[in-house]
Amino acid sequence: MHKYLAYGTYGWLTFGGTMHLIIDVISGYLRGKRPPGPETTLFYGMHTAYGLGQMLVGLLGLIVARNAMQVFGQWPALAFGIVAATAWLIFGFIFIEFWEPKVIAGLFLALAIACAVVA
Repeated sequence: MHKYLAYGTYGWLTFGGTMHLIIDVISGYLRGKRPPGPETTLFYGMHTAYGLGQMLVGLLGLIVARNAMQVFGQWPALAFGIVAATAWLIFGFIFIEFWEPKVIAGLFLALAIACAVVA
């Protein structure tokens, strides 16, 4: 159970970060949804960092789950996932007006807590 939960947790984060990057950044840029300016640069930079951060942590988690599943039974790895999810939620509530990134981070937090409980 713990193995599948770890794969699901970090797989969800990778998927969510990829979708955030595709929908909010790439799609918005290609459609020309925002006029050029400093606010647009900040918007795309912030959302790119948010989405890429989720993708990279998710991929790192999947690699660790594949090669060293026992790491997810130790508190540093579990704490890293919970702290990362909390940081994404705080960042999302302060800076992002869309609700989807908050849901992605919230579900990741719930899965990370479940993974910690099962471990």
